Amino acid sequence: MAGRAHIPTKSSALIAMIADEDTVTGFLLAGVGNVDLRRKTNYLIVDSKTTVKAIEDAFKEFTTKEDIAIVLISQYVANMIRFLVDSYNKPVPAILEIPSKDHPYDPAHDSVLSRVKYLFSTESVASGRR
Repeated sequence: MAGRAHIPTKSSALIAMIADEDTVTGFLLAGVGNVDLRRKTNYLIVDSKTTVKAIEDAFKEFTTKEDIAIVLISQYVANMIRFLVDSYNKPVPAILEIPSKDHPYDPAHDSVLSRVKYLFSTESVASGRR
């Protein structure tokens, strides 16, 4: 079908992570980690020494790789690069903001939730319901 996003299926699609060490470690223990032939990983561990530029570069890299289907990013990290997260509009890879141990989830800052709310409010206005 035309216009549908293609999800890689050669062997399997990957999940990428941008988060704090505890969150990334938990997902690595669950089997999410991958290292390619060029020794590039599918995750970035963010700590106090990680620059915003490094986070931006990882986000751009993960969202342009063809073998990644989902990018999980801690919400507090997403807030550091909010302009990139909010401007990203492709269906694949999907960007999902997750809570971390030290930073609770705030639905007011979730880009996916805000888009859903926008779609439903637009749909309600268009159909005459309020």
